[in-house]
This record gives sequence, C-alpha cells and structure tokens, in this order.
Amino acid sequence: MLSVVKRGSSTMGALLADELTGDTTVSATATEVLDRFNLDFAKTFDISSVTINGTAVKGFSRSGEHELIVTPARRIPSGARFDVRVVYSGKNGDARFNPETGGMFVIGEPHSATSWYPSNDHPSNKTTFRWHEDKPLATWTAILAIAKFTIVNAALSDGTPVISAYAPGAEAAARKYGDRVPEIIDFLSTKFGRYPFSSAGGIYFNEQVALGLETQSRPFYPGIDLPEVVSSLIVHEQAHQWFGDDVTGKQWRDICVAECFASYASWLWIEAKEGQNLDAKYHEIVVANKDKPEFWHIPLYNPGAEKYLWAVYRTGPLMLHALRRTVGDGAFDRALTQWQEQHSGGNASWPDFEALVQHISGKDLSGFFRAWTRSTTIPADEYLYPGSLKH
Repeated sequence: MLSVVKRGSSTMGALLADELTGDTTVSATATEVLDRFNLDFAKTFDISSVTINGTAVKGFSRSGEHELIVTPARRIPSGARFDVRVVYSGKNGDARFNPETGGMFVIGEPHSATSWYPSNDHPSNKTTFRWHEDKPLATWTAILAIAKFTIVNAALSDGTPVISAYAPGAEAAARKYGDRVPEIIDFLSTKFGRYPFSSAGGIYFNEQVALGLETQSRPFYPGIDLPEVVSSLIVHEQAHQWFGDDVTGKQWRDICVAECFASYASWLWIEAKEGQNLDAKYHEIVVANKDKPEFWHIPLYNPGAEKYLWAVYRTGPLMLHALRRTVGDGAFDRALTQWQEQHSGGNASWPDFEALVQHISGKDLSGFFRAWTRSTTIPADEYLYPGSLKH
C-alpha cells in the first residue's frame, strides 16, 4: 500500500558542473498504515541512503521512469508524522547548463521537479520549501536557476518587493519587459485580488525559446525580444501566480483552473491597456474555426494528459469570455476574487469553480458548462453567443 505526503519540506545540496548532489528531507503524514510508500524521483540519480526519522529503511527500489519505492524498517501507523531523508547525486537530464557562464536552470511542466528532488509529484500535494518559499508550492512550479545574474529591485504599489534576475546576455532584450512587471501585477490585482506571495519578480535567461513558465513568485522567461511578449507571455505567467500557483487544481483534469484563466488574463490586459474589443476578438476566432471540428474536439475539463494544452489555450479564453457575457461583469469579477479568498494556498477543482460562479450569479449554468467544458463539439448558439455576443 502507499499513501504519503500531506505537507512536506525540502532542502537541496550543491551543483557541481552538470552533476547535482542533493540531500532532501520530505516531512510526511501517513493517511493509512504503510508497509511501503512511493516518492516520485527520476531514476537518473544514484541514491546513497534513505532513512526514516534517522533510521535506515529496510530497502528501496526503483520502478518506471520516476517511482522510488521505500520500505520502512517498521510499519508506519496511520496518522503518524515522519521524515524521509534521501541523499543522492547524479546527472539531471532536464537541466540546461552553460559551461561558459556557469549558468544552469531546471524547469518544466508537469513532471520536471522529479528530475532534481524527490517529492510526491501531484497537484494536490503542495509543499513548503524552507530554503525558498514561504507559501505552499506545487512541485512543477519550483525552479532551480544558477547564473551570474544582474539583479534589479522594484516594488508593487503596496510595497511588495519585485526582484528580477537577468542572466548574462538577457538584460538587453528583456529589461524593457521586466520593468513592466509591477504594472502588470498591479493590474492583475485589480481583477483577482491582492498578489498572493510575499515577493514577486522574474528570472530571465538568454535562451531562444518562445515560452515561459509560472514558477512560483519568480516566473521564468527567455531573454529575447518578441512581439507581444508582455500580453501573451508575461501577463500569462504572472496571472498563474493566482491561478495555478496560489490556487492549484486537485487533479490534472482540473488544468483549466490554471491555464484557462491565465490565457484569459491576456485578453483582460489588451482590453484595458490596448483598447481591444474582446467581443470582436471572440467573434473573429469563432468564425475562423466554426466549421473546424478539430478545434473543438478536446474538452476543457479532463482533456487528457497528452492533449490538455491544446484545449485550454485555444478554447479556454473563449469559454471564459462567453461565461462573462452570460453572468455579467459584476458576478464574473466577484467569482474571480472569491475563488482566491476561499482557496488561497490550497487546491480546488474545476467543478468547484463552476459551483462558485453559479452560486454568485444565481443562474443555472449546468447547460453552459456542459457545452463548453465537457462536450467535444462546438457549443450550441445559446451558449456560443450569450449577451452582447449575440449577432
């Protein structure tokens, strides 16, 4: 049987060239009697020892790509708190290492955390890292970044520190975007509520990749100059600090809790800052894809492990804009802020959000959500064109 971490903590070792040496302690609570239990940890590492509360375990073994199976010396009773210490070293297969500058970073979604420290790698199991983070953190939102950074300090309007770190070669291209982070977070705070962490900022690497990642309180960005970097990338990853990082889905099927809102945040930004008409943008996308079944065939709720990003980026913001037009701005805005107030630092499911917005609006939204988040076809016109979206 296995059933492990409710809350945990971790400390890291050192990085030598491209080899990581680590000494991680996971603080766990047994939710049932444990003869053995699993942690998630990449098999690329050599493990020198595993102990529980300072006592050597009976044994440990590896299974699959990232299962570490631990057999304690004695059965662990239900409800018992215990510390599992894993000492290890080896190559990190997900790390990008620059021998010229000494820079290195490890990021990825959804499973990169297992490539540098043992954990219970599941969105429902958030942890607190003594060395870094003072609020619960989902494993995929952790980052390890080493470089000769240029540090730039700023602050939000309420005084929250904003710390931006630019790797060599990144500042020239990225600084003009990084300097706008306080403005972006202050704007998002008017939509979602107070920024949820004790500091903000970003990490900018000199990498030619057109993507970012919502690593908690310090999103990762490439230090490159691209059109729409602010609206499509920085706003998106900063919105994740509320949706996905502070409030995380209970299961992978709840990915819309993170990505649908982060994608729609970019719409809110261009509406407020660039004067774009979102109804016109919505109609343009719908018209372009109305006769393309493949555009609509992946549901937003429980889209499947291999295809989830297709749905949440394409139809996620459409669904939320249609929801906004269905319930009205007042109810929609209250749902966004109450979501954070009710679930800050924890986990909540997409059905939990559906229940919240239905309660706030006082409307029966079961048909709307069935059409937009469970169906594999384009929604019927009554759900596709609500309110001001009607022709």
